Amino acid sequence: MPPTSPALSARLIFPTKEIVEEFYLPIIYTACRTCYSEQLPDQIWDKAVSRQVADEKQQNLVRKVMESGHGSTIEHVNFTFAVSGVTRTLTHQLVRHRAGTAFDQQSQRYVSFKGRDNYTVPDSIAKGELPDELAERFQSAIDSSLDLYGQLLQAEVPAEDARFIFPNAMQTNLVMTVNLRQLIHMSGLRLCTMAQWEIRQLFKQIRHEIFRVSPFFGSFLAPKCVPLGYCDEMGNRDEHCRIRPHKDTVMAVWESYRSGELAETNGPVVPETSPFRPRPRRVPVAVGADSAEAGAEPMTPLRPEEPQPALGQAGGSDRV
Repeated sequence: MPPTSPALSARLIFPTKEIVEEFYLPIIYTACRTCYSEQLPDQIWDKAVSRQVADEKQQNLVRKVMESGHGSTIEHVNFTFAVSGVTRTLTHQLVRHRAGTAFDQQSQRYVSFKGRDNYTVPDSIAKGELPDELAERFQSAIDSSLDLYGQLLQAEVPAEDARFIFPNAMQTNLVMTVNLRQLIHMSGLRLCTMAQWEIRQLFKQIRHEIFRVSPFFGSFLAPKCVPLGYCDEMGNRDEHCRIRPHKDTVMAVWESYRSGELAETNGPVVPETSPFRPRPRRVPVAVGADSAEAGAEPMTPLRPEEPQPALGQAGGSDRV
């Protein structure tokens, strides 16, 4: 069995719940309102922060502006997270997000890892059905690399060079600051079921932390298919993930309607292979055909197996 290592953790260290509740919504509301008002920004701010403008009204405007794609308005607020127990595999993915982010990560040059067993073994190896020999070889390879690292340090090889032997499984810690617009974008990609398990786990914790201080802001953190209304991942064309239908299915339905094969009141034609196809199968009615003669029954609207809350609804769940 691999040694116990620190579990992956993401903690929101700034702002506090009190700061978010008092200031963050008014800041964004002021940015939104300034674009469409003759009032001065400080006048708008004074009314918002004093709650002369009710929170519900502020939320409604922010939601509408965000839905319109005016994303710069939510770049005025930031969140800072203390992240620990993540692997270098994860951080190589995380730091690809550049705009609106700042990262400071534990150095392998200045921090010695001699005698430390901080690494992660994926469940597919630690708890999977691998032959014992393969699991043992995996463990042995990591142990050997860490042992050699220690020997290199003893031979006075600089830590910055000795670290070249480290596997991607090595754990690291970092501080991440990100504005709300970028956090929504990152969550859209990293909460997707096509993302790797570790970074999905990280962003589930991040989403939970945001929900803790603001259910309203937390509700905007969702897989990208939720605001899009469809999945655009090529790897999900078989629709094994059923949060939203794939765009190929959506376009097939649209083409059927546009070509006149479907009446507006008929349900959609869903490809045979799609798990979104209603069961039992209902036969779509051609334009002009009598539904009774066709033997069809009304088609109910399609619903994902696990519907997500609407974006911007504060009552939504903090779990994805």
